[in-house]
Amino acid sequence: MKVIGHIENDLGTKFGVPRQSGLVEALESRIVFEPQYRQAEALRGLEGFSHIWLLWDFSEAHREEWSPTVRPPRLGGNRRMGVFATRSPFRPNPIGLSSVRITRIDLHSADGPVIYVAGADLKNGTPILDIKPYLPYTDSHPEATGGFTDETHRQPPLQVEMPADMERRLSPQQIDALREILASDPRPHYQDDPEREYGMEYAGEDIKFKVNGDKIIVL
Repeated sequence: MKVIGHIENDLGTKFGVPRQSGLVEALESRIVFEPQYRQAEALRGLEGFSHIWLLWDFSEAHREEWSPTVRPPRLGGNRRMGVFATRSPFRPNPIGLSSVRITRIDLHSADGPVIYVAGADLKNGTPILDIKPYLPYTDSHPEATGGFTDETHRQPPLQVEMPADMERRLSPQQIDALREILASDPRPHYQDDPEREYGMEYAGEDIKFKVNGDKIIVL
């Protein structure tokens, strides 16, 4: 498999990355191609599509061994499910799949052709293996069921309190994206200590926060 490019965004660590694509629409990322793939012809016709599939490498989750079962964080970390019934990064082949929305395409940037996308669930620097157009007439299944995830994805978002000086450190779009990331509760569900301090790297800043009930407080 050849790495065709990398993603660039404000997510510096695995902790805090949205659990699925499309959950944080305010988060914008850039797909920057490797030099040998910086050819505008390779993107010809892509402007007619609103969404694409990204196939990518779980580059920080490579393991020699694999397990037939995993513990999804959304189930509290104490219930095992078959690895092929989850999107866990710990799989026989560490391949990720994400559906993202194209916000714009710049064919003549300093980095060659660049695709800007919204809603990616990849940390900064993640290797991209392939890009395919999203086809709504085949890829969308409104009648589909979500298995055990139907139990977990309907949880209401947390209220987010941020210090006033955040506006001096981050742009309005970065603040909106960070607010959406935190509202979806990045903690593993087996952690529920109101005194515990959590941290994540975002836009070059060290974000510290606590969670008390339905409120997340940025310190």
